[in-house]
Amino acid sequence: MKNLLITGYRAHELGIYNNKHEGIPYIRKAIRDRILPLAEEGLEWVLTPGQYGVDLWACEAVLELKLEYPELKCAIITAFQSQEEQWSEEKQHYFRDLISKVDYFASISKEGYLGPWQFSARDDLLLRKSDGILLVYDEDSGEASPKFIKRRAMQKQHAEGYLYLQLGPEDIQSVADEMRVFQDVDPVD
Repeated sequence: MKNLLITGYRAHELGIYNNKHEGIPYIRKAIRDRILPLAEEGLEWVLTPGQYGVDLWACEAVLELKLEYPELKCAIITAFQSQEEQWSEEKQHYFRDLISKVDYFASISKEGYLGPWQFSARDDLLLRKSDGILLVYDEDSGEASPKFIKRRAMQKQHAEGYLYLQLGPEDIQSVADEMRVFQDVDPVD
C-alpha cells in the first residue's frame, strides 16, 4: 500500500470541543499504532480531508512518525477554501499550524462552501487517490458523518479490493489502558 486515507469522527461528534481534551492523545496514539506497520511496509502518503477531529489528529500522528520514517508524507485535501473560517480562533490557529507542517495542502473547490456536492467531490478524489482507508468509527454508537465515506469505501472494497481498516472504541480504550499503566509505573533506579 502506497497511499492511505484516514478519516473518521469530527471532534464534536465525540464530545470534544478543544485540543486540551484528555481523549485526544489516546486517539492519536491508536492511529499512530495502526499506521506504524504500514509505514514499515513502505506507506508513502497519508491523506486526510482536514476536518477538525480525527483527520487532524491523524496528521499529528503522521508528523510524529516522520521522525522515524522521513519518507512518509501527509496531505490535507479539503472540500472547499477556508473551511476553518467558521471555527474558533484557537481551532483556526491549530489548523493553520498543521497545514504549514504537512507535505501537501489543497482544496477541491477554490471557492467557499457552496453545497454538499463539494464533500462528495472531495471524497471521490481521496478514494481515487488512495489504496485503502483507516476509518475511526463505531456503527454501534449510532450514525454519524463517517457513515458516508464508509459506505463508499465498502463499495470500492467489493469492486476493487480496496483495503478497509477500522479503529473502534475498543481499540482506543485498549491504547488508553496501556498508556495509563505506563503512566502509573514508577521508574526503577
